[in-house]
Amino acid sequence: MTSIVQTDDVLGGEPRIEGTRIGVLDVYDLAVEGGHSPADVADQLDRSLGEIYTALAYYHEHPKKMRALRQAQTDTKRTLAAEALQPPETVQ
Repeated sequence: MTSIVQTDDVLGGEPRIEGTRIGVLDVYDLAVEGGHSPADVADQLDRSLGEIYTALAYYHEHPKKMRALRQAQTDTKRTLAAEALQPPETVQ
């Protein structure tokens, strides 16, 4: 039976398919946002169809957690983009 787990030292603690570094959000993004069938996602990620459905079920069973994770990812991307576009300070 496939499990969704969270450990602080893997994927920053985001929920993932046990024994992998494949996050629930990654599966959702491929299947729903990317428009791929769960069977295609399973093939792309070399996982079983059951694992993909387990990840998708977890996503839909934990909407608040998924929104919070998505917001954290967005905030991190904005911060990194802002810092990357600023010129370095000159040292005199």
